[in-house]
Amino acid sequence: MACITMRIAATLFSTLIFLHCFPSLVHSVSFKRIRLPPNATGPESLAFESPTGRFYTSIADGRILKYQGQTAGFVDFGYAAPNRSRSLCDGRTNANPNPACGRPFGLGLHQATQKLYVCDAYFGFGVLGPEGGQATILSTIADGQPYRFCNGLHVHQPTGNVYFTDASAVYELRQLPIAVIARDSTGRLLKYDIKTKEVTVLLRNLSGAAGVAVDEEEKFALVSEFITGRTLKIWLQGPKANQSEIINRQQTPDNIKRTESGNFWLAAAAVIVPIGQRLNESGSVLQTVDFGRWYGVESISEVQEYGGKLYVGSRLVNSIGVYSD
Repeated sequence: MACITMRIAATLFSTLIFLHCFPSLVHSVSFKRIRLPPNATGPESLAFESPTGRFYTSIADGRILKYQGQTAGFVDFGYAAPNRSRSLCDGRTNANPNPACGRPFGLGLHQATQKLYVCDAYFGFGVLGPEGGQATILSTIADGQPYRFCNGLHVHQPTGNVYFTDASAVYELRQLPIAVIARDSTGRLLKYDIKTKEVTVLLRNLSGAAGVAVDEEEKFALVSEFITGRTLKIWLQGPKANQSEIINRQQTPDNIKRTESGNFWLAAAAVIVPIGQRLNESGSVLQTVDFGRWYGVESISEVQEYGGKLYVGSRLVNSIGVYSD
């Protein structure tokens, strides 16, 4: 018994010495979930309110919710469907819901005006004021071509311009599996000019146009192609204006979110395990986070950095993940 006690003591002592001498080798990871209200699911995208840390999220039954902190939790904020019925829609958990309920996807908050912009898969591109309610639809068509699946969205804070994607000109949300099989390449990247109130097409023939993010100086945009597994960079200004190039290849990339430091988080939705990749503006991978431990094989739609933590969205779960290391 004395020998066993001495061995245990020696092991504990060795462990303490190791932790003291090599603290950098001990990697602590924290993950928690912010649960949605009962019967709510599918937090596709997030938009943070600075500096409060409150955020908005878009869910499967057509609502946009606002999270007001641990005590207050979530409250209903808005929706895009003009004739949405609470009795028909609220609490529906189908990932591809009834079009009459709407399905908000990309969100972006313009901090200066507190206007929340939204891409609704069925009703197009719109905006909500600080009080929420029904979105004002700003655009449903560009260059004579209606949006079939308004998807990702980014607000350029200095100017207020909004960049968004239309995943396909042929297939809508419920037909996404068919679009993937057909290798559809009719998606577009678009820009809403806050001054002229006009929408212009920046890039065509995208294969499953998904996420979009723009740099601080509005010199370039990154846009992901869900079907072909590529991320493109299109130059918005300078000698390369309107030219694009492939900068990253990753299976099923989804939303892209810019960080305060100027890098970008790319959510890889449906690889063997869901991952987030931090990219620089050239597409080089700076960091990879494996979320398989918490999501298994469930896909994720977004990884967004805020306050030193990563917030994770997914169309298939009833919570928002919060990761820190």
